[in-house]
Amino acid sequence: MASSPLAPIPASGPAARRDPAAWRLARLPPEGDLPAARAFCRQIASRHYENFTVATRLVPARLRQHLANVYAFARWSDDLADEASSPDKAATDLAAWRHELEDCFAGRPRHPIFVALADTVRQTGLTIEPFGHLLDAFAQDQVTTRYASRQALLDYCRRSADPVGRIVLALEGCRDAALVAMSDSICTGLQLVNFWQDVRRDRLAGRVYLPWEDMHRHGVGEALLDAPTAGPELRSLLRDEVAWARRCFDDGAALARSAPAALRPAIGLFLAGGRAVAAAIERQSFDTLSRRPRLGRWHKLQLVWAAWRATRRDRGREIA
Repeated sequence: MASSPLAPIPASGPAARRDPAAWRLARLPPEGDLPAARAFCRQIASRHYENFTVATRLVPARLRQHLANVYAFARWSDDLADEASSPDKAATDLAAWRHELEDCFAGRPRHPIFVALADTVRQTGLTIEPFGHLLDAFAQDQVTTRYASRQALLDYCRRSADPVGRIVLALEGCRDAALVAMSDSICTGLQLVNFWQDVRRDRLAGRVYLPWEDMHRHGVGEALLDAPTAGPELRSLLRDEVAWARRCFDDGAALARSAPAALRPAIGLFLAGGRAVAAAIERQSFDTLSRRPRLGRWHKLQLVWAAWRATRRDRGREIA
């Protein structure tokens, strides 16, 4: 019988080899143990997301566990989709996980991630909608591997990226429509630059996020994505796509100054990081086939230092 997202799987043996996530499923803390569930979420966040510790240090301590709980949900959901042995298995596991999400918001959490997340929901008043949208995006990835237009890709980003920013704002009780729209722009921009730096990686996974209409306009057929380096047509296309992402960042930039004060430094860090990735793509002449653009350690430290200084300035204003 196929395992569900809740079923324990041995940490070794055939089952573990079939399911790369087995080591995590085998180490679930006891059901209903809130302190253990919180620790479990922190472990997932710190293990899988190298920037998590840095980002959470830029927000007040009262928000750090909530962010870990949200991230653990997103990470686990993504793994259920990407580590499944088949699209059908992914669909089955995501459907079961959605039922667990619904039970969580109904006050009946069972899985440790939902035990921790239910506590966040009680304290902050989060709603189920953005979490459901994330699951919609993970399910869409199993059946949709091409996008005809920018509008179609934006519709995907509305579910795959924008909900994260909306959840983070809601942790501070922020649901102002203008601020949410700025957050959506930043999150969409981050998703887009991630696509543009990962053209080869996505292609090898059988996915093309470059909109077909844009490819056609620049004379880029899919065969060009298999070349060892980007030709002039693809470079021209990626120049336009990076400019699109940058406009998204510009549209949302004011959020780093107008969001709840507790969130501004972290928002500023991710906005600056997205812009830095766009600049890195440009520095290598928009060729993301020959190598994936990366930010150097020194550049990352500069971004973190700037965000930390912003934190100090905001705290100084609060004291004054």
